[in-house]
Amino acid sequence: MAESTQRLEIVTPEKKVFTGDVNFVVVPGELGELGFLPNHAPLMSALKIGIVRVQQEGKSFKVAVSGGFVEVRGNRVTILADTAERDDEIDRERAERARERAEKRLAEKSPDLDLVRAELALKRALNRLKALQ
Repeated sequence: MAESTQRLEIVTPEKKVFTGDVNFVVVPGELGELGFLPNHAPLMSALKIGIVRVQQEGKSFKVAVSGGFVEVRGNRVTILADTAERDDEIDRERAERARERAEKRLAEKSPDLDLVRAELALKRALNRLKALQ
């Protein structure tokens, strides 16, 4: 690992999404975005639904996450996400359909609607679409 890089690992309960040396990482912390350069001070934070932005060797990519935690320690950034999808893995049509379903559920205002669950589904779908931009 070069001195201008840090090890990034993004994992979910189901899979390892990414492992590699990167130059810069930005995560959606609960209280705002957090950016990490190599040799960052130790830190741990909860994550909210949002986009992880990664710079690696002059290129960048995004990962849509739906909550979790980030730990920075010893030139290593570890993201333990509830779910995570790289931008090149996201199916735009599927995300659009999920957005439409969530919006329809919210618009119907059914008495048995789990409002929190429907709002979270909409946030996750919009987040996946945002990662594609």
